[in-house]
Amino acid sequence: MEQLLNDFSPGLFIMQSVLMLAVIFLMVKFAWKPIVSALDEREEGIKNALEAAENAKQEMESISSSNEKLFNQAREERDAMLKEAREMKAKMIAEAEANAEAEAAKIIASAKEAIESEKKEALAELKAEVAQLSISVAEKLLKEELSDAKKDASFVNGLLGEVNLK
Repeated sequence: MEQLLNDFSPGLFIMQSVLMLAVIFLMVKFAWKPIVSALDEREEGIKNALEAAENAKQEMESISSSNEKLFNQAREERDAMLKEAREMKAKMIAEAEANAEAEAAKIIASAKEAIESEKKEALAELKAEVAQLSISVAEKLLKEELSDAKKDASFVNGLLGEVNLK
């Protein structure tokens, strides 16, 4: 350090000071503004990126809530459609049951009518058969006493008419 003080030259010091001030002046004039503007631009870019990220976050939240609303709405529509389908199914089953019951009632009524008519026919045939058998039996028993078959048949039919077969 002592050697530095011994070698000190005031002219050299002034010259170096002038050169240093010139370099600082040139740096301020030509380099400082571009450096500061680059830093300002970078700061502005970071600020804009942060704002864009915040906006994107808010937009994502908005979209998320919108999607949730749409999802809930779709779920409600699905539930309504399922309910409507169940109601239609129940209605169709009820209509089919009603139609089946009506058809069954028609078939039963038709069967009852057919049974009743066959029953009447069978009774008529039975009466005729009984009348014929009665005439045959009576004819054989009373062959000698009765002479007219038509008269006998009308007599027996009259007797059978009085007898009520159920």
